[in-house]
Order: sequence, then structure tokens, then C-alpha cells
Amino acid sequence: MGNLLKVLTCTDLEQGTNFFLDFENAQPTESEKEIYNQVNVVLKDAEGILEDLQSYRGAGHEIREAIQHPADEKLQEKAWGAVVPLVGKLKKFYEFSQRLEAALRGLLGALTSTPYSPTQHLEREQALAKQFAEILHFTLRFDELKMTNPAIQNDFSYYRRTLSRMRINNVPAEGENEVNNELANRMSLFYAEATPMLKTLSDATTKFVSENKNLPIENTTDCLSTMASVCRVMLETPEYRSRFTNEETVSFCLRVMVGVIILYDHVHPVGAFAKTSKIDMKGCIKVLKDQPPNSVEGLLNALRYTTKHLNDETTSKQIKSMLQ
Repeated sequence: MGNLLKVLTCTDLEQGTNFFLDFENAQPTESEKEIYNQVNVVLKDAEGILEDLQSYRGAGHEIREAIQHPADEKLQEKAWGAVVPLVGKLKKFYEFSQRLEAALRGLLGALTSTPYSPTQHLEREQALAKQFAEILHFTLRFDELKMTNPAIQNDFSYYRRTLSRMRINNVPAEGENEVNNELANRMSLFYAEATPMLKTLSDATTKFVSENKNLPIENTTDCLSTMASVCRVMLETPEYRSRFTNEETVSFCLRVMVGVIILYDHVHPVGAFAKTSKIDMKGCIKVLKDQPPNSVEGLLNALRYTTKHLNDETTSKQIKSMLQ
């Protein structure tokens, strides 16, 4: 993609800084390889996680039957037999969120370190920037699928209720080794979130900032706002868009732009919507609204419902009405 993604970053960052983010072909330089390889081990499992989540059908029928016929042992066994392997999947998803969190922290460390500015980092470490984008892209896709699948919480609630009943009656529970009580509590909190992966990432980013007291918070927030600007410019400039070699790159850029806005809004003290924000929110929302409506409703909802500062008094009426 080379020069195609040569874009002018947002003027209030580093005026006149020309650089491109090659989301399609970026390869790691020698200095990036260590972090890149660590993150790659995690990312190579991401597609499989999404496929498993997409095909997650739940045990709603078996659970209903068991609840309606509490005295029928066969139906109880059938429901339990259906739920246990599903909880194994839910455990795998949760454990992946922990691996993703560690990967994100490694990337943040590399992309915010001194002496380089965020723009210089993104320009010099394109492959790491691409991985950061891929984590955000995965996160929004995971959460979109999770939000539309109520079976996940129903299955897990049934599993926990049945397990505690078995304990009371001293019935040995196969599969209990799978998820002990402490892990079950953490999984419950995770799946209770509307957007669990996004919550994991925003908590990890906030924690990264608070643990690195010697690193100005701007190093992290400017990295996010620069990335949002680059995505917006690539999307709103017809000559760049027309030359994307892969049609998926448009939806990739849209998701990444929304992901970094949400992270910025959670990490920055005044958030993404204030007048002083380094993200052009009106421009970003306009880019979203210019897409076919059915393709971006999930992303607009993510801005409406998973940001932190949208409803603050400091958010302009115009931005609020654009998102209504």
C-alpha cells in the first residue's frame, strides 16, 4: 500500500508530519521483532476465537426442558452434558482476553516509550501499530458478536446454579475442575459487561498509564488520537480509499478508529468529546455516517454506549445530536 497511506496527521499533533500506516503489508523491523513475535503468538489465535464465538449456539432448549421437568433426571443430565462443553469455550474466550491484555500492554510500552513522539513511533514501528490495530479490530468484532448472543450469560448462569446445587447435595460434578469458583466469579464479571473485551482493553490501558508514572499520560493518549486521525483521513480521502487493495480494509479502519476513540475516552482525563480533545470527533462521526447504515450501526452504538464522557456537560450539543 506504500504511498497510498501517506497521510497528513491531525494538525494539532505535529503539523506537517507526513507518514503512512500500512495496515495491509507492514513487516517488523529488527527492533520491533521481539514484541512483534510475542504479540503474534496471541493474535494468531484471534480468528479461531471469533469463529468459535460466531458458531456458539447455546443450550437454551436443553436448559428450558430441564427447568420445566425438574424431576426428570435424564433431562437434567442432558442439560448438564450440553452446558459443560460450552462453559469450556467460555473459559477459553475469557483466558484469551487475559492474553490479549498482556499483548496490549507490551505494545503500549513499545509505542509510547521516550524519546520518540507518538507520531514518530507509529511511523517507525508500523508493524506494531498494525498489531495494535488488529487487537482493536478483534475486540470490536468479539463484542459485537457477544452482544447479540444472550445464550452466553444464560448458559453460564445455569452452569453456576447447577454446580452450587450439586455441591449442596454432595454430587461429584464432572467438569468442575474446568472452572473453579474463583475463576467462575471472574468470568461472571467479564460476561456481565455489555462489551467485555473493550472493558478489558480500557482497564489495561488505564492500568498501564497509572503504573508508568514516569511516562506522561499524553504519550499514551496522543498515540491513540494520532491513530484515530490517520484512520479518519484514510477513510475520508477518496484517492486513498479507491486504492485499498482489500475491501475489508475499510471496515478494518472503521473499527480501529472507533476502538481508539473509546480507549482514548476512557484513559484521557477529559475524554474524547471535549473541545480540548485531540480527536476530531465530528469528522470521525461523519465518516461513520457516510458508510452504508447497516454496516456501521454496531460501531455507532459502541460510541453511544461504551464511551465514558459522551453525556458530560462539556460535550457539544452538535456531537450529541450527531449520535442520537
